[in-house]
Amino acid sequence: MGLLSTAVTGFHLVKTAGLVSNTRSFPVLARGQSTSGRPRTSLLVPARDEAARLPYTLPGLLAQPAEEILVLDDGSTDGTARIVAGFDDPRLKLITGTPRPDGWIGKNWACHQLARAATGDLLVYLDADVTLRPGALDAVWTQVRRQRADVFSVFPRQQTGTLGERFLVPLIDENLLGFLPHQLLDLPIRAAAVANGQLLAFRRAAYEHVGGHAAVAGEIVEDLELARLSRRKGLKLGLALGGDLVSTRMYDGYRSAVRGVGKSMRAAHGGSDVLLAASFAWNVTAYTLPWLLWRRGGAWRAAALLGLAERVLSNAKTGRGAYAEAALVPFTAPAAVPVYLTALRRTAVWKGREYR
Repeated sequence: MGLLSTAVTGFHLVKTAGLVSNTRSFPVLARGQSTSGRPRTSLLVPARDEAARLPYTLPGLLAQPAEEILVLDDGSTDGTARIVAGFDDPRLKLITGTPRPDGWIGKNWACHQLARAATGDLLVYLDADVTLRPGALDAVWTQVRRQRADVFSVFPRQQTGTLGERFLVPLIDENLLGFLPHQLLDLPIRAAAVANGQLLAFRRAAYEHVGGHAAVAGEIVEDLELARLSRRKGLKLGLALGGDLVSTRMYDGYRSAVRGVGKSMRAAHGGSDVLLAASFAWNVTAYTLPWLLWRRGGAWRAAALLGLAERVLSNAKTGRGAYAEAALVPFTAPAAVPVYLTALRRTAVWKGREYR
């Protein structure tokens, strides 16, 4: 057990060091940025059954100084098109999506159609559940220039409304900030390739250079694949946190969080059952076992406390607060069991569509 406790403690020390580094260096969008030199910009929203969200998120898009805002209705059955049509702004255009060809993931096909319809030289893709506050687009452009990015994405501030969401959703930020020091994006390290489809911006030339969404037509985790492809093509990636300007609530409870996280979990582990099992086992070992073995030595106690500190550091950096949420860390791995079981089924279901 001595070797295992040392390995677990070492893991937490490395992750904590990454979080401390990113607390200082990871960019956060901020108000009051200059619009100088911003190219014609298209905000692009793929929407499938988003009638409940668009009334709250579209006003934020319309508050941005983009030259056009395109929403593609991807076969919705809930009145999505009617909601979009109810907004009066000449920049806003509703596009009716065409049937999805074989081999395409629905979102990727919708994004492909949006790119063909867009006239901007800066293409900014946004999920329909992302909320922008005034000044968000200017802040995005400032970071694109500052980071000299060809492809740039934002990790929105994650909002959680239920206990079940708090088990799973914060892991997005914690893993990003713990394992990807932002400085790596300036180095020629291909493995340092991360992007977030919730807000993903391309210079038009870069989008065409990688082949756009057609290059990742059948990929469920299309944002990560686009990041990897961009790296291989020699393009510069940029990342920032949304801060007060970009936020989202992706799920409305534990069950929807399980479905949402589970649909991409398999792809994120290379489609391997072995890696999925190893991932689950390690998370139990690193975050739950130290509390069960608290009395077995200082290494286990250090690992347990570092696990809590990691959540506090992550929440502080993203501005989520909710520091009491750290108490959930020992229970996160057991709470993720349904996520892993979903991934092991080899079939993902999302927005009424089934993917294998």
